[in-house]
Amino acid sequence: MQVDFGGGGEIAFFREGRAGIIRLARPKALNALNEPMVEAMAKALQAWEDDASVSCILVEGDGRAFCSGGDIVAAWHAGKAGHPAYEFFEKEYALNAYIGRYSKPYVAFMDGIVMGGGAGISVHGSHRIVTENTVFAMPETAIGFYPDAGAGAYLPSMPYAMGAYLALTGNSIKWGDCLQSGIATHAIALEDYDVLRQALIEEGNPRPALEEVAVEPDYETDIQTRTLMAECFSGASVEDCLQRLQTKAGEGNEFAIQTLTTILARSPISVKVAFRHIVQCQRLGLDNVMAVENRITRHMIESHDFYEGIRALLIDKDKKPQWQLQTLEEVDETLVDVYFQANEQEENIKEVRV
Repeated sequence: MQVDFGGGGEIAFFREGRAGIIRLARPKALNALNEPMVEAMAKALQAWEDDASVSCILVEGDGRAFCSGGDIVAAWHAGKAGHPAYEFFEKEYALNAYIGRYSKPYVAFMDGIVMGGGAGISVHGSHRIVTENTVFAMPETAIGFYPDAGAGAYLPSMPYAMGAYLALTGNSIKWGDCLQSGIATHAIALEDYDVLRQALIEEGNPRPALEEVAVEPDYETDIQTRTLMAECFSGASVEDCLQRLQTKAGEGNEFAIQTLTTILARSPISVKVAFRHIVQCQRLGLDNVMAVENRITRHMIESHDFYEGIRALLIDKDKKPQWQLQTLEEVDETLVDVYFQANEQEENIKEVRV
């Protein structure tokens, strides 16, 4: 039975058996989240948390993506029109935090592309299921932003300093890396999804079906590369990490050469903020991480690099961003400090909580 919680037809809700099912339905936009979708999803989760006949939640996406993130093109247009997307990000982050404390099994079927805000509506849930088609990334430094949607709650704890690597480079990983690093809790072959889905509908308990169909893919990233990643990205600063990469690159290491080239092409401000964000959030719970991220984001969406990065990648598509500062050396720590300070808008807007 389909249920209407809003969302303008770009997100669908179904009550089937013991499950509340949420289906992201913007396949042409890779299921990118907009504000009506976020609001509708929050309403559904609230209603179903209070409904004793609903035992679990299943979140899935239409097409080749689970969710590619927030609708940053819409945020770009809003900002250019003089209305930065403060409320969208506040509501998105409140939803992320709510998922993290949800009282019922929350099963995110992370098949296909999972990026940015797509991680925010999956990685904080109790059951995160990847398949052989999963491609996970936090590519925000390429658009003058930083890994958000609660990324500070899980990137710092990833083994081999993989979280710092993902944050600074924006590079992607696949299902084995996701499972072994803790991004996912389970992996299944796509062909077994119908078995799991039907079990959730009939029983409302993901455990028995997962015990039947779960598989254990190993890391795609080999141990030599993971060891090198840990060595290079466990530095005390961005400069320290880059120096370690430069040393390995000088020895002819291809991973170091490619990684160094990638980071140096990203927004220097975003790289510095992303690194500080990971360090600062290491020991924070999700609610506190969201408070930090709300603060950073308010500054980010008022900055040059956010709009320039989106312009270059998604609007004009020339892939030639002209960053506010051209080198990491130009980004001193006092500038980074600003992104972690409260601003006037934050002081004037009440906390948004689901």
